[in-house]
Order: sequence, then C-alpha cells, then structure tokens
Amino acid sequence: MKKLLYILLIVAGALSLSSCSGYNKMVEKQEAVTSQWGNVQNAYQRRADLIPNLVNTVKGYASHEQETFTQVTEARSRATQTNINPENLTTESLQEYQQAQNQLSQALGRLLLIQENYPELKANQNFLALQDELAGTENRISVERNRFNQLAQDYNSYIRKFPQVIYAKWFDFESKAYFEALPEAQTAPQVQF
Repeated sequence: MKKLLYILLIVAGALSLSSCSGYNKMVEKQEAVTSQWGNVQNAYQRRADLIPNLVNTVKGYASHEQETFTQVTEARSRATQTNINPENLTTESLQEYQQAQNQLSQALGRLLLIQENYPELKANQNFLALQDELAGTENRISVERNRFNQLAQDYNSYIRKFPQVIYAKWFDFESKAYFEALPEAQTAPQVQF
C-alpha cells in the first residue's frame, strides 16, 4: 500500500511540474503576442504621425482640395482613436481596428492622387521625402502584421495542444485573432488599356 502511495505521489508531482512548465510557456507566448501587437500599433502610429506633414505639404500647392484634406484628417482621427486591449484581441476588435486603418489608407490614396494635378508638387523635395517615408512605413506595417500573425499562430497552436489545452481553459488563455485580408482584396482589379 505504501508503495502505491509513493507511486501516486511521484505521478502527481510529475504532473504538477509539467503543468507549471506548460503554464509558464503559455504566459511567455502570450506576452510575445502582446509585445508584437505593440509593434503593430507603433508602425500604424508612425504612419499617423507622418500624415499631418504630408497634408500640410500638399495644402501649400492644392489649397482648394479641402474635402480631401478633411477626409484624411477625419480618417486619421478615427484610426488613432480605435484602441484594442492586447489581452482581448478578438476577431471583432481586430476587424474594427483594421477597418479604421483601411479607411485611413483609402483617404491617403486620394491625397496622393492629388499630385497628378500639380506637377510642381510632384517635384517638391519635401513631398517626395514624405512619400518615400510613407511607403517605407507601409512596408513596416506589413512586416509587423506578418510577425504578429506568426506569433499569434504559434501561441494559438500551443494552447490547443494536449496537455496545454487543459491548463489553457483553467487559466483563461484565449486564442488570439489574426490580421486577414479584406473581402475586396479577393477581387482582382480591372486593368484596361
């Protein structure tokens, strides 16, 4: 009987140690996702910070394009006010955030189209430098979003594997949402010559 008790204690101890290790690993992976979310927000903030300079440069050449300036300013305001708690990255909250960022991207696209009507704006060094910085920032956003999705996938896979799935439910480790392409991105643009 004592031998059986010792065996049960050893098994219980081993299970306890493996659960601690699994819990710690889940915390580590969750923190990696949270940290990467901060990097995504940082890249979007960089873009938002560039916009006022770009708008002011364009305003100097195209002051009668007030509607476009207003749209960009409003879209920037919505994008910077949409915040997500990194502990609660649900599909819905991420879609809301992504929608606000996409509205800003569309408004920026309209702003950048203005240059076609103003040849002297196209040659302005400040405008060209800001345009290059904006393009670089868009690349950074893409990289950070991809890294976020990779870390979220790693975390989600880990908490769904056995035995972590048990501990994940006990300690409320929830799956993280992914950045996904918008539905309109699934349709190829029409190119006509």
